[in-house]
Amino acid sequence: MYAYDQYDQAMVDARVEEFRDQARRRLEGKLTEDQFKPLRLMNGLYLQLHAYMLRVAIPYGTLDSRQMHALADIADKYDRGYGHFTTRQNIQYNWIKLEDAADILADLAKVEMHAIQTSGNCIRNISSDHFAGAAADEIVDPRPYAELLRQWSSFHPEFSYLPRKFKIAVIASETDRAAMRLHDIGINIVKNDAGELGAAFYVGGGMGRTPMIAPCINPFVPLDQLVTYAEACLRVYNRYGRRDNKYKARIKILVHELGAEEYTRQVEQEFEHLLDQGVEPPLAELDRIRTFFDDPLFDTRAAYEIDRSDPDFALWVDRNTVPHKADGYVSAVISLKPVGGIPGDATAEQMRLMADLAKDYSFDELRVMHTQNIVLPHVRKADLHALWTALEEAGLGSPNLDTVEDIIACPGLDYCSLANARSIPIAQRISERFAKTGKTGTLGQLKLKISGCINACGHHHAGHIGILGVDRKGVENYQLLLGGSEAEDVSLAKITGPGFDEHGIVDAVETVTTVYENERQDGERFVDTYRRIGMNPFKEALYG
Repeated sequence: MYAYDQYDQAMVDARVEEFRDQARRRLEGKLTEDQFKPLRLMNGLYLQLHAYMLRVAIPYGTLDSRQMHALADIADKYDRGYGHFTTRQNIQYNWIKLEDAADILADLAKVEMHAIQTSGNCIRNISSDHFAGAAADEIVDPRPYAELLRQWSSFHPEFSYLPRKFKIAVIASETDRAAMRLHDIGINIVKNDAGELGAAFYVGGGMGRTPMIAPCINPFVPLDQLVTYAEACLRVYNRYGRRDNKYKARIKILVHELGAEEYTRQVEQEFEHLLDQGVEPPLAELDRIRTFFDDPLFDTRAAYEIDRSDPDFALWVDRNTVPHKADGYVSAVISLKPVGGIPGDATAEQMRLMADLAKDYSFDELRVMHTQNIVLPHVRKADLHALWTALEEAGLGSPNLDTVEDIIACPGLDYCSLANARSIPIAQRISERFAKTGKTGTLGQLKLKISGCINACGHHHAGHIGILGVDRKGVENYQLLLGGSEAEDVSLAKITGPGFDEHGIVDAVETVTTVYENERQDGERFVDTYRRIGMNPFKEALYG
């Protein structure tokens, strides 16, 4: 994984001291909240319902045991003993005191971490495939390119105050595990007929109140022009993006209103101009970055077989491990979705355990998934039973990857000042309902996502089943959506009809899964059946 050089460390240390002075002046009343707000947001500090929330960047989701231990220590020292892993491969702390914020940033800087650009109208944390460097189907590890983009975008003077926040994802396989086309810019590293590597650029995706799927504006940009092309995309957006209306300020609106063809024309024109300016970093820098992502020394004699005599262990292996590019290894997913738990939450003790397990069993490496789970990317099959035993004892052994219990949920009205409804209790009740009925296993892959407001931090538009909490005259109401997907078969879910109260929405989810069970054909996922039979059978069952 990437290690800071002297410039990275100096940059982060300087930002800590700058923010320490800003926070001191706010506490002394020398800055008003309106003056302080843009300063704290650029350092990942939000003011929510009950306290400040700090969002910490985990670039492309990769961290080591030392960093995870530091995150656990922060949870104990400055929060209430836990943290919340997010859909942007970050971690959030929900109970932060302003007077502690600079000390937290200083503690992060000691382990090569920060909260820079995790908020504000700037380029946010660059995300990627959580199985990068381990996946059997990837063309190349996409993380060096994500790191190159991170370095380019950090404190970029032209893009520090964009019309709106900006999100970039980088993958390198036909299978999309990062919701790439639902980003402002999605980049897929591809190979052309001549065997050369390049980048396919998708621009103008996003969720929120106006969800859109990004069109491909260029199927092959040479990798030695990757940053230049990204800069051209941002320049056109920065030039024409709406700053007078935050609801129309995202790049998806610009691409939609200009049209993909005209937006592409302007990007290509800007691209040609930038090529003459020489903004691309030298290839030597990319080569330097690549060295930090070399494969670990895999055991070529690792056993291929797994002892499946313990049925509980066998079930976890079937559901929570993923094929690896190296023989004798798998990637092991640690579920942060126990039945009745809060999706994405982990206690400090659990973080420390995951850190120690990564050191013992995964070459000292962990990944944060955009689905709010944790991955140990390189685990020997021979070590799986010992790993699972330790996870089970800590309440981290739930065998539910990609099932109806593996719910994505935003913090909702329990924490967020923007939310209209609670997300967490709904997720808890749904997981409890399906665990009780025993349907989790029979339903197969079923991706359920819940948002507490139209901002869609829970990605409800991309769920096979999506739930959106809204306010109906002061009462929480939940809209049900069907048919979304964040993967390579990307689609946007559609609303079934009138919403439900907090109890009715749980019944409604069970109703639509019953329709699926009755209608599915061999091998069909929920979303496949929905696409084949359409909305009407589900609406009939829900509303009569």
